[in-house]
Amino acid sequence: MLSLKQGGESMLENELDASNFLYNGEVYNKEFELILCKITSCYFMLKKDEKEVPLNNENGIRDIIVNNYINNPEIKKSLNLNYFVLPEVPESNSTGRTDIRIFSPNTFYNQDEYYIIECKRLDQKARRGTSGLNYEYINNGINRFITGKYSSHYKINAMLGFVIDSLDIHNNIEDINYLLKNNFTQIATTSFLQKENFIDNFEFHYSSTHLTNDKQDLKLYHLMFSFV
Repeated sequence: MLSLKQGGESMLENELDASNFLYNGEVYNKEFELILCKITSCYFMLKKDEKEVPLNNENGIRDIIVNNYINNPEIKKSLNLNYFVLPEVPESNSTGRTDIRIFSPNTFYNQDEYYIIECKRLDQKARRGTSGLNYEYINNGINRFITGKYSSHYKINAMLGFVIDSLDIHNNIEDINYLLKNNFTQIATTSFLQKENFIDNFEFHYSSTHLTNDKQDLKLYHLMFSFV
């Protein structure tokens, strides 16, 4: 199982027990990192099963990950994934429809408290151009968090990049950063996509930070799941 490097999953889960202390921003951040670790475990299970996914349909890929793995009762139990994970649901406070919404059991009855994960496909075409999927990743992905189309109650959310083509992922991150710097100057990016290391045995996870249009700090995690 994948785990956070600092002490492992079980220790972190004890630290995150809401009955022990009042949540704060750092705790939410660690909680979400733990969730992303477990989602990545599900991705590895999918890869190990050699399950075919519809490469031209990002919703189809998402549904397989969520329905067959993340929300599989046996897998949830084995991963101790005690969260409500809902695919493609309308936002509470905006017009957006989120790909994945994640509620903690401790906050389930407050409809505004959840994490959001947006999913986008990525390939080789026009990697620094306005017609490519990298552009789409920003324009209809990152930008939806910036403009408030997707809410950010905890000021932390994530994106899953579904890599459907032979691609040097690290180089492609530089291409996404290039577009952010040159084509999306309206997005106030305070830290461009950079490598993270909180998931063991998984190289391709990153984070970026931005200011939303209402001047709120926002952190986005970026996990790149290859299907080639």
